[in-house]
Amino acid sequence: MCTHRPACPTADRSGHHAAAIVSAHPEQGWSLLCDGTIVFDDTGELLPDGSVVAPLRTLSHALAA
Repeated sequence: MCTHRPACPTADRSGHHAAAIVSAHPEQGWSLLCDGTIVFDDTGELLPDGSVVAPLRTLSHALAA
């Protein structure tokens, strides 16, 4: 999917969050990266293979809930 040179990291590599944003929807809370990953404002992710990365929660979020 990435046409940049040098190419952005693929979704299965560390540092894949460095991929360029190709479509941002801040009003909906998500962005599409050029490696096919959808990243959400709550730090969750949907990878191109359909697998889900749960949002990272800190103790302060748990205490606020």
